[in-house]
This record gives sequence, C-alpha cells and structure tokens, in this order.
Amino acid sequence: MRRRIARRRKGFTEGLGRGEIAAVRSRLQDLRYELLPLKNVYDQAAYLPEGATVTVMASPSRGMGATIDVAVELAERGFTVIPHLAARLMQDRRELEAILQRLDRHNITGALVVAGDSDEPGEFFDSMAMIEVMEDIGHGIRSLGVAAYPEGHPLISDESLQQALEEKEPYATDMTTQMCFAPDTINKWVLQTRDRGIRLPIYFGIPGIADLGELLRISLRIGVGDSMRFLSKNKSLAGKLIRPGGYAPDALVLGLAPTLASPEARVFGFHVYTFNQVKSTEEWRHDMLQELLGIE
Repeated sequence: MRRRIARRRKGFTEGLGRGEIAAVRSRLQDLRYELLPLKNVYDQAAYLPEGATVTVMASPSRGMGATIDVAVELAERGFTVIPHLAARLMQDRRELEAILQRLDRHNITGALVVAGDSDEPGEFFDSMAMIEVMEDIGHGIRSLGVAAYPEGHPLISDESLQQALEEKEPYATDMTTQMCFAPDTINKWVLQTRDRGIRLPIYFGIPGIADLGELLRISLRIGVGDSMRFLSKNKSLAGKLIRPGGYAPDALVLGLAPTLASPEARVFGFHVYTFNQVKSTEEWRHDMLQELLGIE
C-alpha cells in the first residue's frame, strides 16, 4: 500500500520545483488539528504531537459548553488550544462574557470566530456582531481567527463574503478556509482575495484521513459545496476512496504548492479537519513527509 501511495505522489509532484516541495513539507511539519467535542476526543488527542495546536469545533447539537469543556481539558494537557466561538450558538452577551472569562482563567488566548450552524440563533446573527460585542466586553484573546469560503456559501453571495472579510480584518489575526477538495478553486480564491487588498494570513482547511461515509456526513453538515456534491454523484470515485488506505489529501495538498511557495499569498499553514481520526491522519502525515524528503 505504501509503495502504491509513493508512486501516486510522484505523479502528483511532476512539474513542481524544489521550492514548492519545500513549502509543502514545511507546512506539513506543523499542522493545526481540528477536533470534534465527541466521546472519543481524548483518546484521539493522545495521537497528537506534543504541544500541538488544536482547534475545537462548535457543535450545534452539543452547544458551546461542550466546546469550551474540551478546550479547557486539552489546554491542561499541554496543547495550544483554539476553541471555535460560534455566534449563532451563543445565547447572549452574558454567555459570551462567561466564556471569555473562563478562557482567560485557563490562559487560552486563541479563538476561531465562526457564524455557526443554527436555525434559531440567539443574540448574535453573525460573527461580526459577536466580534463587536467581544471588543466591548474586553478579552484576553490575542489570536483571533475568522472563517473564509473559497467555494462560497449556499446562503451568502461571494461579494457579501468578501465584504465580511474586509469588515473583520481590523479585528482578526488570520483566516481559515472551510474544507475544499479543489486546489484550483482555492488558488484562484487566494488571488482574488489578495487583489481586494485583504492581507490576513491564511490557514488552508484540508481533510485528514477519514472514512468516506463519515467525511460526507460531516462535510455536508459544515457546509462544503461542489466538492462534496461531486463525490456523492460519482460512485466510481467514491468506491476508490473507501478502499483501505485509498483516500489521502495528497493531490489537494500538492496542488496548493505554488500558492504555498508564494510569499505574497501569506499562507501560514494547514488546518486539518481530522473528524477525530487523528491516528490515521498522523500516519499519513509522517509517510508523506518521508516521501517528499526522498523526492526533494
């Protein structure tokens, strides 16, 4: 299996220069891992590199409390933790203030602000509204990330998404893209975003190694567009992906190499949606680093 993957990777790397290969390797050496606040989260966290940077997703079904509980526990275990603060899952200013105070008590100084998935939002309709209240309350968050959408959003126009990024830029330190399987789409989006003058550093959201059924289920829930519809309609491709060891984000990662190598793009790293399958994702990362070292 590893030999097949190695041959496949060599095909993906054709046409890439040494600088582009090096840019991929440098990002793979220091990933940001997203975990879900589910029962197996601590078992899977045991496979994370020591002191890794971890984000904790906000779950519509479990509420903000579950996200903060997991974030605090992981921080106590020595990880650098960035909880999601989901505007539409936050009941009101009072809950937001209590969460910010709790994060401050546990020396958690990073957060990823997202709109959140809820048909019945509380006080905050969108993330910008919550950011403004955070500023009014005062907080110890020094690394404030915001979400970005290379494939767009089913309910928001592309123009509105870009305008929202411009509004958030003065408050944010970086942006993280929603998971996308199309490197050309991401590369084009980066150019368009920089052309508009938005300079926030970027973390590319990529899938880890996950069972296809789990990937489809969670991806549709968190709002991935054409990529997941393409997979769901192409059964032959889906069949290849569900083979043991058959799916890996190699083509996606290497397709982003030119942008990773561009200083103007300001891509700081990869944000990996692990779906709480850290062990398999880490095995893939180590194998790919070794393969790329051999190619380089």
